[in-house]
Amino acid sequence: MKKSQAASLATLVALAAALSAAAAKTRQAAAASPITSRFSRSARVWKLSARNSARFAVSKIRGAASPAERRAELDAQFAIRTAADVAKELGEMKGVLMKAGQMVSFIFETLPEEAQAALATLQADAAPMAPSLAAAVVERDLGQPPERVFLDWSDLPVAAASIGQVHRAVTHDGRDVAVKVQYPGVHEAIESDLDAAEAMYAMFSAMLMKNFDAKGFVDELRDRMREELDYRLEAQNLHEFGSLFAGHPWVRIPELVDEYSTENLLTTEWVDGLSFDEFRRVASVATKQRAGEVIWRFAQHAVNRHGAFNGDPHPGNYRFHHDGSVTFLDFGLVKRWSPGEWDSLQPTLDAVIVHRDPERLVAAMEQSGFLSAGHGLDAGHVFEYVSSPYVPYLTDEFTFTRQWMIDTIAKMFDVQGPHADVIECLNMPSSFVILDRVVWGVNAILGKLEVHGPFRAMLLEYVANGEPATDLGAAEAAWRAGARP
Repeated sequence: MKKSQAASLATLVALAAALSAAAAKTRQAAAASPITSRFSRSARVWKLSARNSARFAVSKIRGAASPAERRAELDAQFAIRTAADVAKELGEMKGVLMKAGQMVSFIFETLPEEAQAALATLQADAAPMAPSLAAAVVERDLGQPPERVFLDWSDLPVAAASIGQVHRAVTHDGRDVAVKVQYPGVHEAIESDLDAAEAMYAMFSAMLMKNFDAKGFVDELRDRMREELDYRLEAQNLHEFGSLFAGHPWVRIPELVDEYSTENLLTTEWVDGLSFDEFRRVASVATKQRAGEVIWRFAQHAVNRHGAFNGDPHPGNYRFHHDGSVTFLDFGLVKRWSPGEWDSLQPTLDAVIVHRDPERLVAAMEQSGFLSAGHGLDAGHVFEYVSSPYVPYLTDEFTFTRQWMIDTIAKMFDVQGPHADVIECLNMPSSFVILDRVVWGVNAILGKLEVHGPFRAMLLEYVANGEPATDLGAAEAAWRAGARP
C-alpha cells in the first residue's frame, strides 16, 4: 500500500471511530422519533383520467383493494422503512454521518478500490420509506391523499437519499412532476446528530489541524443542514436560481411547482436525463468536456457574481443531456455570503490565483484567519502547499485527472510530510467550509471526466473581468449582455 493510502486509511479509521461514537449518542433519541403542446397534454390528461376512472370502477365492482390497501401490500412486500426506522437510520448512519462522509469523500480517491467501494455506501441511495408514510405526508400537507391531489402518483419512489425521497406524479393539468417527500422524524434525528457532532469534529481537528475551529465548523454545518430540512427554503432557492439562470445557454434549473410545495414537500417539473454514471459510459469525449465546463462555470458564476452558491456538488444532484447541458436538481444546501465574508476570503484566493505572490498570500491569510500572527513560516513554503488545489489556474492549460486528485489530496493530508509545519499552523475559517467543499467536489467531477481547458483564463473571466476563453464563455457573456443590465 502506498504511503498516501496508508495515511488516508489511518485518518479515516480515526474519523470512523469518532463518527461511530457520535452516532451512538443519537440512537436513543432517533429511535424514539415519529417518524408540450396543448393538444398532447390534453390527450395525456384524458388518457390518465380514463385509466384512473376505469381502475376505480373495476375496483368498486370487484371489491379490489383501495389505494391504502395496495400501499399496505407494498409495505409488506418490500423491505421499506417505517417512520421509526427512518429516524433511527438517519440518526445512526445518514444525517450528519453522511454529510461528514461527503465532506471528506475526496479522500476516497487515495484509497484502494475495495476501500472506496465500501465507503461509497455513505453516499448511496437509502432504502425508501413505506408508501403509506409518504402518502401520509402528502395528505397532511396538502389536505388529500396523493391519488386525489395528483392525476397519477407512483407509490414507489424513483430515488431515496438522506433527508427525503422523490416520487413521480402527474398533475391534473397534465404536467409531469417530481415530488420530494421528507422523511418523518428527520428533524429530530439530525438535530440529535448535530448535538453530538462537535466532539467528532474536535477529534478531526486534533488529527489534522491543531488550530482547527471545530465549533465554527459545526455551527456552519448545523446552519446549512437546518436550512436543508425546510423545503420552503429550498423552494425559495430554486426560484432564486431559476431567475438568476433564466434563459442560460447551457445551465438548466427545474421549474418549481409552487402549489404542491410545502415545508415537507418540494414539487418541480420532471426532468429526463442521464445519471453521472450513465453519462460517463455513453457520452463522447467532446460532450464530457462540455458538461464538465458547464458544472465548473455554474459554480464560478454563482460564487463570484451572485454570492450565493449550491454547496452540494454531488453528481447525484445533476442530470446530464446529450448536448452537454446539465440540469441542477438540488438546492437544499445553499451558501450565501454574509456582509464581509467574501471580502475577507477573496484576497487570499487572489494572492494565489491572480497575483501568484507568496508574500501577499501569507499577509492575506493572516488577515483572514487562516494563519495566526507569529507563525514563523516561510512564505514560499506556505504558497507551495496552499496553492496545490489551485494548480489548474497557475498554468495556461490543464487537464483534470483522478491521479491529480490522488496526488493533491495525499499532499494536503500528509501530516508527516514536508508541509507538516504548515498544516499544524493552519486554521479553516468557518466561512470557507462550504466553498472548500465546492472546490473539491467540482475538482473530483472534472477529474473523473478528464476535462481539459485554459482554466486560468477561464477563472480570470470571473475574478478579473477577463475576456471569454472558450465558446461556452462567449455564450455566457452574450447571455449576460442580453439577459442582465
